[in-house]
Amino acid sequence: MIVVMKPGATAAEIGAVIRKAESFGVKTHPIYGENRTVVALVGDMTRVNREVFDQMEGVMQTVRIQEPYKLLSRTTRPENSVIEVAEGRVRIGGPAVVVMAGPCSVESRSQIIEIAHAVKAAGATVLRGGAFKPRTSPYDFQGLGLKGLEYLAEAREATGLPVITEVMREEQVPMVAEYADILQIGARNMQNYGLLQAVGKQTKPVMLKRGISGTIRELLMCAEYIVSNGNYNVMLCERGIRTYETATRNTFDLNAVPVLKEQTHLPVVADPSHGTGLRELVPAMSRAAVAAGADAVILEVHPDPDAAVSDGRQSLTLDDFAALMKSLRRVAEAIDRRILEPVEMLELA
Repeated sequence: MIVVMKPGATAAEIGAVIRKAESFGVKTHPIYGENRTVVALVGDMTRVNREVFDQMEGVMQTVRIQEPYKLLSRTTRPENSVIEVAEGRVRIGGPAVVVMAGPCSVESRSQIIEIAHAVKAAGATVLRGGAFKPRTSPYDFQGLGLKGLEYLAEAREATGLPVITEVMREEQVPMVAEYADILQIGARNMQNYGLLQAVGKQTKPVMLKRGISGTIRELLMCAEYIVSNGNYNVMLCERGIRTYETATRNTFDLNAVPVLKEQTHLPVVADPSHGTGLRELVPAMSRAAVAAGADAVILEVHPDPDAAVSDGRQSLTLDDFAALMKSLRRVAEAIDRRILEPVEMLELA
Protein backbone atom coordinates (compact mmCIF):
# COMPACT_ATOMS: atom_id res chain seq x y z
CA MET A 1 0.00 0.00 0.00
CA ILE A 2 1.11 3.57 -0.61
CA VAL A 3 0.06 6.69 1.21
CA VAL A 4 -0.02 9.57 -1.26
CA MET A 5 0.78 12.90 0.32
CA LYS A 6 -0.77 16.18 -0.78
CA PRO A 7 1.40 18.62 -2.75
CA GLY A 8 3.28 20.70 -0.22
CA ALA A 9 2.93 18.19 2.61
CA THR A 10 5.36 19.10 5.39
CA ALA A 11 8.17 16.97 6.75
CA ALA A 12 6.26 16.72 10.02
CA GLU A 13 3.17 15.38 8.25
CA ILE A 14 5.24 12.83 6.33
CA GLY A 15 7.01 11.82 9.54
CA ALA A 16 3.67 11.32 11.29
CA VAL A 17 2.55 8.94 8.55
CA ILE A 18 5.80 6.99 8.83
CA ARG A 19 5.50 6.66 12.59
CA LYS A 20 1.88 5.56 12.37
CA ALA A 21 2.70 2.93 9.75
CA GLU A 22 5.61 1.57 11.74
CA SER A 23 3.35 1.27 14.78
CA PHE A 24 1.45 -1.37 12.77
CA GLY A 25 4.69 -3.34 12.33
CA VAL A 26 5.27 -2.63 8.63
CA LYS A 27 8.33 -1.19 6.90
CA THR A 28 8.10 2.25 5.33
CA HIS A 29 9.81 3.61 2.24
CA PRO A 30 9.27 7.35 1.66
CA ILE A 31 9.70 8.16 -2.02
CA TYR A 32 10.14 11.80 -2.98
CA GLY A 33 9.12 12.42 -6.59
CA GLU A 34 8.98 15.57 -8.67
CA ASN A 35 5.21 15.79 -8.53
CA ARG A 36 4.30 13.96 -5.34
CA THR A 37 5.66 12.28 -2.23
CA VAL A 38 4.43 8.83 -1.29
CA VAL A 39 5.12 6.59 1.67
CA ALA A 40 5.19 2.94 0.61
CA LEU A 41 4.13 0.41 3.26
CA VAL A 42 5.58 -3.08 2.88
CA GLY A 43 4.99 -6.16 5.05
CA ASP A 44 2.03 -7.81 6.75
CA MET A 45 -0.84 -5.45 5.95
CA THR A 46 -3.57 -7.35 7.81
CA ARG A 47 -3.44 -4.94 10.77
CA VAL A 48 -3.27 -1.80 8.63
CA ASN A 49 -6.46 0.25 8.36
CA ARG A 50 -6.45 2.54 5.32
CA GLU A 51 -8.96 4.91 6.92
CA VAL A 52 -6.46 5.78 9.65
CA PHE A 53 -4.15 7.33 7.06
CA ASP A 54 -6.92 8.94 5.01
CA GLN A 55 -7.81 11.05 8.06
CA MET A 56 -4.26 12.26 8.75
CA GLU A 57 -3.01 15.76 7.97
CA GLY A 58 -1.26 16.10 4.61
CA VAL A 59 -2.59 12.82 3.18
CA MET A 60 -4.34 12.86 -0.20
CA GLN A 61 -5.27 9.17 -0.48
CA THR A 62 -4.14 5.60 0.14
CA VAL A 63 -3.77 3.13 -2.73
CA ARG A 64 -3.37 -0.63 -2.75
CA ILE A 65 -0.53 -1.82 -4.99
CA GLN A 66 -1.59 -4.82 -7.05
CA GLU A 67 1.83 -5.65 -8.51
CA PRO A 68 4.08 -8.02 -6.51
CA TYR A 69 7.03 -5.65 -7.02
CA LYS A 70 5.73 -2.92 -4.73
CA LEU A 71 8.54 -0.37 -4.77
CA LEU A 72 9.32 -0.63 -8.49
CA SER A 73 5.73 -0.17 -9.60
CA ARG A 74 4.56 2.81 -11.62
CA THR A 75 1.74 3.02 -9.08
CA THR A 76 4.29 3.86 -6.41
CA ARG A 77 6.31 6.23 -8.59
CA PRO A 78 4.72 7.34 -11.88
CA GLU A 79 7.71 9.34 -13.12
CA ASN A 80 10.98 7.81 -14.30
CA SER A 81 13.78 7.38 -11.80
CA VAL A 82 17.07 9.01 -12.78
CA ILE A 83 20.19 7.36 -11.35
CA GLU A 84 23.04 9.74 -10.59
CA VAL A 85 26.51 8.29 -11.09
CA ALA A 86 29.80 9.82 -9.95
CA GLU A 87 28.16 12.69 -8.04
CA GLY A 88 25.76 13.43 -10.87
CA ARG A 89 28.28 13.73 -13.71
CA VAL A 90 26.37 10.92 -15.46
CA ARG A 91 22.58 10.57 -15.15
CA ILE A 92 20.91 7.38 -16.35
CA GLY A 93 17.17 7.45 -16.98
CA GLY A 94 16.81 11.04 -18.15
CA PRO A 95 16.48 12.41 -21.70
CA ALA A 96 20.06 11.51 -22.65
CA VAL A 97 21.07 7.94 -23.57
CA VAL A 98 24.27 6.78 -21.84
CA VAL A 99 26.81 4.56 -23.59
CA MET A 100 28.98 2.29 -21.43
CA ALA A 101 31.90 0.64 -23.21
CA GLY A 102 35.08 -1.28 -22.54
CA PRO A 103 36.55 -4.78 -22.55
CA CYS A 104 34.90 -7.90 -21.18
CA SER A 105 37.94 -8.43 -18.94
CA VAL A 106 40.63 -6.14 -17.61
CA GLU A 107 43.76 -7.83 -18.98
CA SER A 108 46.47 -5.31 -18.04
CA ARG A 109 46.98 -1.72 -16.94
CA SER A 110 48.00 -0.55 -20.42
CA GLN A 111 45.07 -2.34 -22.07
CA ILE A 112 42.33 -0.80 -19.92
CA ILE A 113 43.82 2.71 -20.06
CA GLU A 114 44.20 2.52 -23.85
CA ILE A 115 40.58 1.40 -24.24
CA ALA A 116 39.32 4.01 -21.77
CA HIS A 117 40.88 6.84 -23.78
CA ALA A 118 39.58 5.39 -27.06
CA VAL A 119 35.96 4.85 -26.01
CA LYS A 120 35.86 8.30 -24.40
CA ALA A 121 37.17 9.89 -27.60
CA ALA A 122 34.37 8.12 -29.49
CA GLY A 123 31.71 9.35 -27.05
CA ALA A 124 31.28 6.80 -24.24
CA THR A 125 30.64 8.24 -20.78
CA VAL A 126 31.02 5.10 -18.62
CA LEU A 127 33.90 2.59 -18.72
CA ARG A 128 33.06 -1.09 -18.35
CA GLY A 129 35.55 -3.82 -17.51
CA GLY A 130 35.53 -7.07 -15.57
CA ALA A 131 37.94 -7.57 -12.68
CA PHE A 132 36.13 -10.74 -11.54
CA LYS A 133 34.84 -13.02 -14.29
CA PRO A 134 32.33 -15.87 -13.84
CA ARG A 135 33.27 -18.39 -16.53
CA THR A 136 31.62 -21.60 -17.64
CA SER A 137 34.91 -23.48 -17.42
CA PRO A 138 36.98 -23.38 -14.21
CA TYR A 139 40.09 -23.39 -16.42
CA ASP A 140 39.26 -20.16 -18.26
CA PHE A 141 40.60 -16.73 -17.26
CA GLN A 142 38.82 -15.64 -14.08
CA GLY A 143 39.94 -12.00 -13.99
CA LEU A 144 42.71 -10.07 -12.24
CA GLY A 145 40.68 -9.46 -9.07
CA LEU A 146 41.90 -6.62 -6.87
CA LYS A 147 44.63 -5.70 -9.33
CA GLY A 148 41.97 -5.33 -12.02
CA LEU A 149 40.00 -2.98 -9.78
CA GLU A 150 43.11 -0.90 -9.23
CA TYR A 151 43.70 -0.68 -12.99
CA LEU A 152 40.08 0.42 -13.51
CA ALA A 153 40.54 3.14 -10.91
CA GLU A 154 43.68 4.32 -12.74
CA ALA A 155 41.76 4.41 -16.01
CA ARG A 156 39.05 6.50 -14.34
CA GLU A 157 41.69 8.87 -13.00
CA ALA A 158 43.24 9.18 -16.46
CA THR A 159 39.99 9.80 -18.36
CA GLY A 160 37.35 10.92 -15.88
CA LEU A 161 35.03 8.09 -16.94
CA PRO A 162 33.00 6.45 -14.14
CA VAL A 163 33.52 2.70 -13.87
CA ILE A 164 31.06 -0.21 -13.91
CA THR A 165 32.32 -3.66 -12.94
CA GLU A 166 30.85 -6.92 -11.71
CA VAL A 167 30.63 -8.09 -8.11
CA MET A 168 30.13 -11.83 -7.70
CA ARG A 169 29.94 -12.56 -3.98
CA GLU A 170 28.58 -10.90 -0.85
CA GLU A 171 31.99 -10.54 0.76
CA GLN A 172 33.29 -8.69 -2.33
CA VAL A 173 30.71 -5.89 -2.12
CA PRO A 174 32.66 -3.48 0.17
CA MET A 175 35.87 -3.91 -1.84
CA VAL A 176 34.25 -3.49 -5.27
CA ALA A 177 32.16 -0.55 -4.05
CA GLU A 178 35.39 1.17 -2.96
CA TYR A 179 36.68 1.14 -6.56
CA ALA A 180 33.58 1.12 -8.79
CA ASP A 181 30.96 3.77 -9.49
CA ILE A 182 28.34 1.19 -10.55
CA LEU A 183 28.10 -2.38 -9.27
CA GLN A 184 27.05 -4.94 -11.84
CA ILE A 185 25.13 -8.07 -10.86
CA GLY A 186 25.69 -10.56 -13.66
CA ALA A 187 23.13 -12.84 -15.27
CA ARG A 188 24.35 -15.87 -13.34
CA ASN A 189 23.72 -14.03 -10.05
CA MET A 190 20.32 -12.50 -10.79
CA GLN A 191 18.71 -14.72 -8.14
CA ASN A 192 21.61 -14.70 -5.68
CA TYR A 193 19.43 -13.22 -2.94
CA GLY A 194 22.22 -12.80 -0.41
CA LEU A 195 24.19 -10.75 -2.94
CA LEU A 196 21.09 -8.72 -3.86
CA GLN A 197 20.51 -7.87 -0.20
CA ALA A 198 24.19 -6.97 0.26
CA VAL A 199 24.22 -4.44 -2.62
CA GLY A 200 20.87 -3.17 -1.36
CA LYS A 201 22.50 -2.16 1.93
CA GLN A 202 25.04 0.13 0.30
CA THR A 203 24.51 3.30 -1.75
CA LYS A 204 26.41 2.78 -5.01
CA PRO A 205 24.20 2.40 -8.12
CA VAL A 206 23.54 -1.19 -9.18
CA MET A 207 22.93 -2.62 -12.66
CA LEU A 208 21.03 -5.90 -12.41
CA LYS A 209 21.27 -8.19 -15.44
CA ARG A 210 18.44 -10.50 -16.45
CA GLY A 211 19.26 -14.17 -15.95
CA ILE A 212 19.68 -16.40 -18.98
CA SER A 213 16.34 -18.07 -18.27
CA GLY A 214 14.77 -15.34 -16.16
CA THR A 215 11.34 -13.93 -16.88
CA ILE A 216 10.68 -10.20 -16.73
CA ARG A 217 8.65 -10.69 -13.57
CA GLU A 218 11.52 -12.61 -11.95
CA LEU A 219 13.92 -9.83 -12.90
CA LEU A 220 11.65 -7.26 -11.29
CA MET A 221 11.25 -9.29 -8.12
CA CYS A 222 15.04 -9.59 -7.85
CA ALA A 223 15.36 -5.82 -8.24
CA GLU A 224 12.74 -5.45 -5.50
CA TYR A 225 15.15 -7.27 -3.15
CA ILE A 226 17.73 -4.53 -3.72
CA VAL A 227 15.34 -1.62 -3.38
CA SER A 228 13.55 -3.06 -0.33
CA ASN A 229 16.92 -3.10 1.45
CA GLY A 230 17.26 0.65 0.97
CA ASN A 231 19.18 1.17 -2.29
CA TYR A 232 16.90 2.84 -4.85
CA ASN A 233 19.74 3.39 -7.35
CA VAL A 234 18.96 0.37 -9.50
CA MET A 235 18.91 -0.08 -13.26
CA LEU A 236 17.70 -3.16 -15.14
CA CYS A 237 19.70 -4.76 -17.95
CA GLU A 238 18.33 -6.86 -20.81
CA ARG A 239 21.21 -9.03 -22.08
CA GLY A 240 19.47 -11.82 -23.94
CA ILE A 241 17.89 -15.07 -22.78
CA ARG A 242 18.44 -18.72 -23.61
CA THR A 243 15.96 -20.16 -26.12
CA TYR A 244 15.99 -23.04 -28.62
CA GLU A 245 17.50 -20.71 -31.26
CA THR A 246 21.20 -21.40 -31.94
CA ALA A 247 22.02 -18.83 -34.63
CA THR A 248 23.11 -16.38 -31.94
CA ARG A 249 24.65 -16.80 -28.50
CA ASN A 250 21.39 -15.66 -26.85
CA THR A 251 18.01 -14.39 -28.01
CA PHE A 252 18.10 -10.63 -27.48
CA ASP A 253 14.65 -9.86 -26.09
CA LEU A 254 14.09 -6.28 -27.23
CA ASN A 255 10.45 -6.64 -26.18
CA ALA A 256 11.75 -6.40 -22.62
CA VAL A 257 12.86 -2.79 -23.06
CA PRO A 258 9.40 -1.21 -23.58
CA VAL A 259 7.77 -3.74 -21.24
CA LEU A 260 10.11 -2.81 -18.41
CA LYS A 261 9.69 0.89 -19.16
CA GLU A 262 5.92 0.46 -18.90
CA GLN A 263 5.88 -1.64 -15.73
CA THR A 264 8.59 0.07 -13.68
CA HIS A 265 10.14 3.48 -13.11
CA LEU A 266 13.72 2.14 -13.13
CA PRO A 267 16.13 2.92 -16.00
CA VAL A 268 16.62 0.16 -18.57
CA VAL A 269 20.02 -0.79 -20.02
CA ALA A 270 20.51 -2.92 -23.15
CA ASP A 271 23.48 -5.26 -23.69
CA PRO A 272 23.64 -6.18 -27.39
CA SER A 273 27.10 -7.73 -26.97
CA HIS A 274 25.85 -10.61 -24.83
CA GLY A 275 22.44 -10.45 -26.48
CA THR A 276 23.88 -11.55 -29.83
CA GLY A 277 27.36 -12.90 -29.12
CA LEU A 278 28.45 -11.82 -32.61
CA ARG A 279 30.22 -8.51 -33.20
CA GLU A 280 28.77 -8.08 -36.70
CA LEU A 281 25.26 -8.02 -35.18
CA VAL A 282 26.04 -5.67 -32.29
CA PRO A 283 25.73 -2.36 -34.21
CA ALA A 284 22.27 -3.15 -35.59
CA MET A 285 20.94 -4.32 -32.23
CA SER A 286 22.49 -1.34 -30.45
CA ARG A 287 20.59 1.01 -32.75
CA ALA A 288 17.43 -1.06 -32.27
CA ALA A 289 17.81 -0.88 -28.47
CA VAL A 290 18.07 2.91 -28.51
CA ALA A 291 15.06 3.10 -30.83
CA ALA A 292 13.12 0.81 -28.44
CA GLY A 293 13.67 3.24 -25.56
CA ALA A 294 16.72 1.94 -23.69
CA ASP A 295 18.20 4.52 -21.31
CA ALA A 296 21.71 3.14 -21.73
CA VAL A 297 23.65 0.68 -23.87
CA ILE A 298 26.58 -1.36 -22.55
CA LEU A 299 29.04 -2.64 -25.15
CA GLU A 300 32.19 -4.74 -25.20
CA VAL A 301 35.11 -3.12 -27.03
CA HIS A 302 38.68 -4.36 -27.51
CA PRO A 303 41.70 -3.17 -29.56
CA ASP A 304 42.26 -6.72 -30.87
CA PRO A 305 39.11 -8.80 -30.26
CA ASP A 306 40.60 -11.98 -31.70
CA ALA A 307 43.33 -11.85 -29.04
CA ALA A 308 40.97 -11.02 -26.14
CA VAL A 309 41.10 -13.41 -23.18
CA SER A 310 37.28 -13.49 -23.00
CA ASP A 311 34.30 -12.71 -25.25
CA GLY A 312 36.40 -11.59 -28.19
CA ARG A 313 33.84 -12.87 -30.68
CA GLN A 314 31.27 -10.32 -29.50
CA SER A 315 33.65 -7.41 -28.91
CA LEU A 316 33.77 -4.45 -31.29
CA THR A 317 37.06 -3.05 -32.54
CA LEU A 318 37.87 0.53 -31.57
CA ASP A 319 37.12 1.72 -35.11
CA ASP A 320 33.83 -0.16 -35.25
CA PHE A 321 32.80 1.36 -31.93
CA ALA A 322 33.58 4.88 -33.14
CA ALA A 323 31.49 4.29 -36.27
CA LEU A 324 28.62 2.90 -34.21
CA MET A 325 28.57 5.97 -31.96
CA LYS A 326 27.93 8.18 -34.98
CA SER A 327 24.88 6.17 -36.01
CA LEU A 328 23.59 5.95 -32.41
CA ARG A 329 23.53 9.75 -32.28
CA ARG A 330 21.31 9.84 -35.37
CA VAL A 331 18.94 7.19 -33.97
CA ALA A 332 18.66 9.00 -30.63
CA GLU A 333 17.88 12.26 -32.40
CA ALA A 334 15.16 10.56 -34.45
CA ILE A 335 13.27 9.63 -31.26
CA ASP A 336 13.78 13.04 -29.64
CA ARG A 337 16.62 11.94 -27.38
CA ARG A 338 20.39 12.38 -27.54
CA ILE A 339 23.56 10.55 -26.58
CA LEU A 340 25.24 11.88 -23.43
CA GLU A 341 28.63 13.24 -24.49
CA PRO A 342 31.87 13.31 -22.43
CA VAL A 343 32.02 17.10 -22.73
CA GLU A 344 28.81 17.33 -20.68
CA MET A 345 30.54 15.45 -17.84
CA LEU A 346 33.33 18.03 -17.82
CA GLU A 347 30.80 20.83 -17.53
CA LEU A 348 29.34 19.18 -14.41
CA ALA A 349 32.71 18.34 -12.82
